Amino acid sequence: MTFTLSRLSLGAFLLAASFSASAALPAQPKLVVVLVVDGLPNEQVQRYREQFSAGGFNRLLRQGASYSNAHQAHGVTVTAVGHAAILTGAYPYQHGVIGNNWIDPATRKPVYCTEDTAYTYLGEDTKPADGTSPSKLKVGTLGDEMRYASGNRAKVIAVSGKDRGAILLAGKSGTAYMYMEKSGNFASSSYYMAAHPEWVQHYQQAKGQDRYYGKSWTPLLADSAYAQDADDALYAGIEGVGQRFRFTHYSETGSIDADYYTRLKTTPVLDELTLAFARAAIEGENLGRNSAGVADLLAVSLSAHDYINHAFGPESKMSHDHLQRLDRMLAGFFDYLDQRVGAGNVLVVLTADHGFPNTPEFAKAAHLDAGRIDGDKLAAVLDAHLTATHGVAKLVAATSLPNIHLDYALAAKAGLRRDELEHSAARFLLGQAGVAEVFTRTEFEAGLPATRLATLMQRAWNRQLSGDLMLVTKPYWHFSGGKSLTSHGSPYAYDTNVPLLLMGPQWIRPGSQASYAEVVDIAPTLAHLLRLRPPAASEGRVLTEALR
Repeated sequence: MTFTLSRLSLGAFLLAASFSASAALPAQPKLVVVLVVDGLPNEQVQRYREQFSAGGFNRLLRQGASYSNAHQAHGVTVTAVGHAAILTGAYPYQHGVIGNNWIDPATRKPVYCTEDTAYTYLGEDTKPADGTSPSKLKVGTLGDEMRYASGNRAKVIAVSGKDRGAILLAGKSGTAYMYMEKSGNFASSSYYMAAHPEWVQHYQQAKGQDRYYGKSWTPLLADSAYAQDADDALYAGIEGVGQRFRFTHYSETGSIDADYYTRLKTTPVLDELTLAFARAAIEGENLGRNSAGVADLLAVSLSAHDYINHAFGPESKMSHDHLQRLDRMLAGFFDYLDQRVGAGNVLVVLTADHGFPNTPEFAKAAHLDAGRIDGDKLAAVLDAHLTATHGVAKLVAATSLPNIHLDYALAAKAGLRRDELEHSAARFLLGQAGVAEVFTRTEFEAGLPATRLATLMQRAWNRQLSGDLMLVTKPYWHFSGGKSLTSHGSPYAYDTNVPLLLMGPQWIRPGSQASYAEVVDIAPTLAHLLRLRPPAASEGRVLTEALR
């Protein structure tokens, strides 16, 4: 009897404590805002922070929790993969988005990460490979959990300068709006709705994107502020180096057309337009004032920094100035949120989908081994080597670097074992300029050793979709498929280390965090604060050290 009474007493105590803890919980946010700055290495945030305004990045750094050692912790650091990780909390081997583009192993045809010919853009031209739905995303997102738990009363809106930036944040049940480079509009697709709501129609009719024609992008700060940036002479004569300051918004035809709207993408204007549309979405959908009393989600992916870093390099004056301008835009956006929704009602997260390496020219000037790898040439010399070695032509079936697909069926007909073909190809590739490592399908299926590099590449490899070989460049080398000065995609810190900033006075403890964190930690942390189950494939942890 004494034991029973003790258990009853303990139970009553725990029940009372539970009610007390529940009463002490802060109110849930009315609006969660997830900001993604495409192509922003954490290094740039730290390097330029003394020049930022008080209300933009510095507001996040001083009033929020900031992680200096946060990473996109997978080995293929490109836009689609990084965006898919943010609100799924999952790595590519589960979420299925293994690149911006990849090869369909069955058809050997190229695949774009958000293409879906079953749907079209609303009121806009649509090509077969345009991004129109999240059908390639194999798992759910935080927004999907919010919608499910609220009986679809929670509103989930994503806006981006890139279709993949919006679609992969919106998840399966949210709504995505993306910049249309032919018209300068933001539009959705028939996956989400049959027609745009009235507020979108009014926004498009205003044609705010046209007001920049003939105007110029000039440096925001005094010349002395850019003294440490790379000299333009470093890139003299290099193909792909575009117009720099003074950068005028124009078109070749001399009139406002698709050429003009496309050129806007490589300037701060794209981010201005994205944030302006985000404000229109807040008001049009009444975000943060949900009559059902549940939290809404607004995800905004700001794409211009990625375009600018590709075109000019992250060490350039253009990249530096854009980040200063974006900082002022964010300050204005935060002020707007304070006035519209209330500072105590909004939870803000800012991160990036990937970082960025310096241009090879800049790295070489610092006496580093650096360069570009031509993927088409690499595939051709590999195929020629395999033909000469094994007497079988076209053993390289398809290539979308870092993935290479081999023709196992053709090899088998010639009596060549799968592992023999992989080993032969890998050994040859390791002798090519700029190649650091080659992982094979056989190695992935057996399980790689628990090194940092192997772990990142294993997470990036999807058994059903990825290639039979996966290449890793040497540091400061990158695969080059176009005219951009530099590109990302590696497992090295300059590509993986991104900002991770959380702000919301009721939920987040301000301060700098030195502990290791990953972008996949965002979804479970937000799910915890919203009292939701985390997305099904989430592997991140709750960032308890940053919470009140």
